[in-house]
Amino acid sequence: MDEAGRGSWAGPVVAAAVILPRGTRLPGLTDSKLLSLKMRETLFDQIMTHAQVGVGMASHQEVDEHGLLHATFKAYERALEDLDAEPEHLLIDGRDKFTFKAPHTSIIKGDLKVRAISAASVIAKVTRDRIMINYEQEFPGYQFDNHKGYGTKAHQEALKLYGPSRIHRITYKPLQQLKWTQNAFL
Repeated sequence: MDEAGRGSWAGPVVAAAVILPRGTRLPGLTDSKLLSLKMRETLFDQIMTHAQVGVGMASHQEVDEHGLLHATFKAYERALEDLDAEPEHLLIDGRDKFTFKAPHTSIIKGDLKVRAISAASVIAKVTRDRIMINYEQEFPGYQFDNHKGYGTKAHQEALKLYGPSRIHRITYKPLQQLKWTQNAFL
């Protein structure tokens, strides 16, 4: 399992759980952050075709109301619920300790070490990126299609101009520290 969007200032946290059948060939599979957009899209399609996949999300409101770690855990739980199979043991990217019912192991840099975690990183990232691209239609001017909600200079400038939208994580310190002229999209 892996997630995408923990460090973003807007939008959901998206988690994916992937069970790869033995012998599944996915040339080029690695941590999604190291892949080109084209390669991520190609691998996404191959993983969806050849593996069992579950996807779960936690909204920006859940991040604000319950904290990032709890929201991430909820996204993981929802990804597991979305799977058609019951995993024997969960392998999770990162160092966080969760309280899943199933046996589980957190693996630092797991998206570089375990193919199933790499596959989950691709599914989570592509899914979340598509969500954020769609948000650009609803909230034009923030450039969500470019930065996907992360704290880039362009995003900071849009926040100064428009203020936070209704999908921003308003409890995040960087957002609280910015000064804006209006709240165009709340």
